[in-house]
Amino acid sequence: MAALSWPVLAAVLFGALLHASWNALIKGGRDKALDTALIHGLGIVVALPVLVFVGLPPREAWPFLAASVVVHLGYYVALVGAYRHGDLGLTYPVMRGTAPLLVALASAAVIGEPLSAAAWAGVLAVSGGVIAIGLSRSAVGGHPGKALRYALANAAIIALYTLIDGLGVRAAGNAASYVATLFVFEGLPYLALVLWRRRAAFDATLAHMAGRWKLALAGTAASFGSYAIALWAMTQAPVAMVAALRETSVLFAAALGALWLKEGFGPLRAAGTALVVAGVMALRLA
Repeated sequence: MAALSWPVLAAVLFGALLHASWNALIKGGRDKALDTALIHGLGIVVALPVLVFVGLPPREAWPFLAASVVVHLGYYVALVGAYRHGDLGLTYPVMRGTAPLLVALASAAVIGEPLSAAAWAGVLAVSGGVIAIGLSRSAVGGHPGKALRYALANAAIIALYTLIDGLGVRAAGNAASYVATLFVFEGLPYLALVLWRRRAAFDATLAHMAGRWKLALAGTAASFGSYAIALWAMTQAPVAMVAALRETSVLFAAALGALWLKEGFGPLRAAGTALVVAGVMALRLA
């Protein structure tokens, strides 16, 4: 597998911005579970036109797609729990910062891609910087104990679906086809679950969705673009390196949390940011 080139680096950084944007959209809403369900339930609206042009992936990719759909359902449940109990600036960095370490630890055995010393240094720096941003005093709010438990559980889930989809997109041979198929199926079960739980207040649920669907559709497009870029990059560079680089989204999330959601930004976050930048450069030079 080729090293991390500048075009791949730039693409993943743009995908990281998209990823942080839709997460901030969820955190900024008053009904996080429903907004999450709506964003991903609308995935079929974005994905079906893509499939018309690129077609379905080959049968070799479908076992990975099926597994990913199941794992993503757990991801959404844990994501909403984390955001309900803690600030975006705490939960997002912890879940996203721990996951690359788990992917790197498993990549040699699962994917056959052991990392060099320089690549490990980059992964550790990015993950350490991301976690430092999340654990800064200015990030703590809500119920941090519960939020951290959800965030750490989601880190394991993120690592699992990253490995599944990294293998799946290589089997598919086309990132757009793989991601579009995934988005057709993986958002609808969670939307159905949330709607079933809200059946006693169905009118209020529909009213919320009617008022949020345009904004949610923008979040859907950002989520689709972000993941398509990441999986394409995993066909061009080692999965663990892309997984770590993608978590630079925490820098954008911290900025969005400070500017849009009025969350603080202290000196520990600044130090974590510097560490993440150093990690990105180490990954590029590995």
